[in-house]
Amino acid sequence: MITVEIANVIGSSRLTVDDREILEDRNPARPDEVVARFPAATASDAAKAVAAARAAAPQWAALPGPRRGEVLRRAADGLESSASQIAEILCRENGKTINEARGEVLRGVQVLRYFSGESTQPMGHTIPSIGPQTFLFTMRQPIGTVSVITPWNFPLAIPIWKIAPALAYGNTVVFKPSSLTPASGWAVVETLLDAGIPEGVLNFITGRSSELGPIITGSPVDAITFTGSEEVGNGIRSAAGDRGAKVQTELGGKNPTIVLDDADLDRAVDITLGGAMRMAGQKCTATSRVIVSESVFGEFKSRIVEKAQSLRVGDPLDSATYLGPLITREQQQQVLDRVGEAVQDGARLLTGGDTGPGEGFFIAPTLLDRIDPDAPLAQDEVFGPVLVLLPASDDDEAIRIANSVRYGLSASIVTNDLSRTMGFVRDIQAGVVKVNSESAGIEYQAPFGGMKASGSYAREQGKAAIEFFTQTKTVYVDPQRS
Repeated sequence: MITVEIANVIGSSRLTVDDREILEDRNPARPDEVVARFPAATASDAAKAVAAARAAAPQWAALPGPRRGEVLRRAADGLESSASQIAEILCRENGKTINEARGEVLRGVQVLRYFSGESTQPMGHTIPSIGPQTFLFTMRQPIGTVSVITPWNFPLAIPIWKIAPALAYGNTVVFKPSSLTPASGWAVVETLLDAGIPEGVLNFITGRSSELGPIITGSPVDAITFTGSEEVGNGIRSAAGDRGAKVQTELGGKNPTIVLDDADLDRAVDITLGGAMRMAGQKCTATSRVIVSESVFGEFKSRIVEKAQSLRVGDPLDSATYLGPLITREQQQQVLDRVGEAVQDGARLLTGGDTGPGEGFFIAPTLLDRIDPDAPLAQDEVFGPVLVLLPASDDDEAIRIANSVRYGLSASIVTNDLSRTMGFVRDIQAGVVKVNSESAGIEYQAPFGGMKASGSYAREQGKAAIEFFTQTKTVYVDPQRS
């Protein structure tokens, strides 16, 4: 297995592992395997990256949108041609299965192509004026320099769905990936460099968030788009708000699937487990609670436990594996501790709750019931292959339990009743609502984001992305009168 050597890109300069302290990125399935080596950039390096992005901003903004789109189109072609190699690197550094890694690379290709097309779309509107000779219209212009800070769980797709619209709409970027998965971020940057992105338009730095974060989220950055922990995101939002910078955050979820008494239970089991266990539950949209009508709760429970016990845990490079490891040993232990505490408090462990094969950071699919909906395991994000089963006496109680958490990212329901479906769609407090499909999984052409503590309400992806990455100018044109 090759070890990726990562460089930082700061304007026209390259910062390598020979220039700074060397950090390592390891395989969570085989912790002794080094996937990548990368430099620990300093605060001074981060400041230079911001300065380079600001210096490049006027020229990039002045480039016609279709020309910017051509760069994204070439990047999509380049990413597609390297998809197999990049998917393997993603799988090794993140631990998601190779099938999921391939899907993520394909998603990156699709997003680049989508925003290549968006760069040719109208960037304003004409508006009827009360003045008989007034030409009234709006135009959209770039925000300026955008900091992109991304997590480890989708280390290629999330950077692309932030960077692509930022570039398409004429902004320059400073990009910092998670130190747990920098090789996937480097693949994104290399792809755009090969596609001809001008110097300074895309800057890439790696290292410790505690040192780099305050620089790339502070003045003179014009906007920050962040996906990660609630604590860090709220800190960024507070600090940036004090100085008037634009902020977009996605901060997690505690997503429910509701299974009603008319549901096809085998389909409901597949939907629920797919949402809960793929990628070892390490998705912001993962199903972590399943709320089931009391009349079918027992039957549903027996079927889902049996199916969960059949899921294959192991080497993510094996295409037969259903779920791989968690990202770190610390995350593995934290999840096991949370499950253990719930059992001590009276929850019943139905299956799982222990580690998987080998030295990697595996956890077997874990299901629990006999747990209070207000208990910590039913309220707080876990980020692991853990599912809580909760009975509900009727539809109203199911919705109440679903809405009882502070998050509101994603939710799903399994039913064949249209009227009950529409009641769920109306009453559920979630930014993404799914009917007869997993709570996890989104499409790139549709808005994405949550309610309540799940984010800042600034939607990502699709045509909604233009709202964050541009600002509107309203123009009144009147003929000169003699």
